[in-house]
Amino acid sequence: MKYVNEAGWDRIVRVVLGIVLLYLGWTDVVTGDWGTFLKIIGFLPLLTGLVGFCPLYAVLKIRTHKTAA
Repeated sequence: MKYVNEAGWDRIVRVVLGIVLLYLGWTDVVTGDWGTFLKIIGFLPLLTGLVGFCPLYAVLKIRTHKTAA
């Protein structure tokens, strides 16, 4: 990718977290409003982990991915 601001370990953590949150919401382990919240919020870390770019990191000028200079 042209611009990646997440390191490999950061991306793995985000993908796993996203999958866990989606699992908890979609399998009704957590029900009601919290289950719906997890269904929605679980896509954020999953998507940013798969893409490798976090908009919040960009705003705060944080990079866990170190590029060779």
